[in-house]
Amino acid sequence: MPRELDPPWITEERQALGSRVRQWRLHANLTQEALRDLSGVERLTIQRIESGATDARIGWLLRIARALDVPVARLLGD
Repeated sequence: MPRELDPPWITEERQALGSRVRQWRLHANLTQEALRDLSGVERLTIQRIESGATDARIGWLLRIARALDVPVARLLGD
């Protein structure tokens, strides 16, 4: 069964989330590899989240937020 395409607003929100993750990572002076080491989230997963290519699981976001020392709401765009 083919997967339904996401509506444009979901794609935009996914990309915005990825952009916020990347901004906070860079603000913390971390590479994707360093964030992987701190969060336990695979580098390829971080790359996909940052590019908006994947839906980020809440567990991944919680780990990333803790590693970046920011509330998860900041990543979600409170």
